[in-house]
Amino acid sequence: MKEKHTHYMKYLGIRIFILNICICFLLPAKAEVRLPHIFSSNMVLQQGRENPIWGWADKGERITLEIDGKTIKTKTGQDGKWKALLPVMNYGNPHTLIIKGKNTLQLDNVLIGEVWVCSGQSNMGMTVQSSKDAEKEIASANYPQIRLFSVPKALAQSPREDIEKGSWVECSPENIPGFSAAGYFFGRYIHQQLNVPVGIINSSVGGTKIQCWMSEDAAQNDPDVIVPYKYMKELAPEKVEDKIRNELASVLFNSMIYPIIPYGIKGVIWYQGESDRGRPEQYLRTFPGLINDWRKHWMQGDFPFLFVSLANYRNPVDEPGESDWAEIREVQTKTLSLPNTGMALAIDIGEANDIHPKNKQEVGRRLGLNAMKIAYNKDIVCSSPIFSSMQVEGNHAIVRFYTDGSSLMVKDRYGYIKGFAIAGSDRKFYWAKAELLNDQTVKVYSNKVNHPVAVRYGWANNPSDLNLFNLEGLPANPFRTDDWPGITK
Repeated sequence: MKEKHTHYMKYLGIRIFILNICICFLLPAKAEVRLPHIFSSNMVLQQGRENPIWGWADKGERITLEIDGKTIKTKTGQDGKWKALLPVMNYGNPHTLIIKGKNTLQLDNVLIGEVWVCSGQSNMGMTVQSSKDAEKEIASANYPQIRLFSVPKALAQSPREDIEKGSWVECSPENIPGFSAAGYFFGRYIHQQLNVPVGIINSSVGGTKIQCWMSEDAAQNDPDVIVPYKYMKELAPEKVEDKIRNELASVLFNSMIYPIIPYGIKGVIWYQGESDRGRPEQYLRTFPGLINDWRKHWMQGDFPFLFVSLANYRNPVDEPGESDWAEIREVQTKTLSLPNTGMALAIDIGEANDIHPKNKQEVGRRLGLNAMKIAYNKDIVCSSPIFSSMQVEGNHAIVRFYTDGSSLMVKDRYGYIKGFAIAGSDRKFYWAKAELLNDQTVKVYSNKVNHPVAVRYGWANNPSDLNLFNLEGLPANPFRTDDWPGITK
């Protein structure tokens, strides 16, 4: 009897032990306070504004944040998310940010300064180690007040709450080789001009069309993008990674932009458009649409959005003709109608045989010039000469430029201006002669066109001989005065 009782007690003990294990699994786990990957030690927070910070914890858990002697308190919602606003701070010594809940997180070496997102396709993603004078640039990249963050490449059918990994690092010869060259040279220019910390967030993927970077809301409201958007949503999740990434609407916004919104930023620099050549009518909607879309989601007003006009590429042409690259450049120019936008030209620094020109230093500098004027209100010339108007006088055309307070100049010892073409009512273009009349005006003519109707300048994939600049060395922007059907219409 005693032996039976002993066996029974052992059996009962095992049952209780198993039951306790089951109860442990059934009870909700205590979630630790957690931050998105975009927040880490070494980060830069945007100066002069309240900075959103957010994360996850248990429902109802009280969260305390401490920075610069100030305390901010918030509470986790029923969805397990919390959010707070850090107070306005200006640049200075490094800070420590402490987040307390059931556990404590500490972020060290946090700087206050200027934060910019750089995005687009391969010319934004092109690394410092692939750029001009790479060895020299890498060796000299000792800028501890410039901080770098690389968003990992990923695709997603729906918006993600967080990126897969990532952390902020100081700019150094060890950390710079694989970072965006255009982003780094832009950030370096800002740092050198303003003498403040700068944070650059690189979120770019090569070979991508603009529709990949649009939110689902924007994609559904565009008549051309709605088709690839619906196709993307109907794919089985495991098939998304198998598809060509530039065919799928919203997949990069979902995975590489949405998770970092609404991190406090000063603005965005953008280098993209090569993959959208041949679709200028659509790009005329989608590019301004993307800018408005990102501003809407970030909820930080009409922040500066600066972009690069497509560089010259492919073999130069012998005769004037149509160009899909020129049509995209035209759309990019028209996008300047949006507030707080700026355009950096690369029409003179491209390479005929390489779609990825190596001179990203000048790209970064020209973007930086735009930032100085548009974002920081400096009284400088930042814009290339842009077509303003044309008037026909007899057998020649008088073309006027907006020069942003500068003057036109010709990079030719004899003053010959290259790159102009002129046409009559037959719409046949001929290379034209051009003369500088004054600081903003050029006379264009040809003995083959007695009654000019239209003028074009730099209208080619690679108008390699352009030599009209302003005094600051910025090239005149390619343009056309006609609206005749082009190569893609």
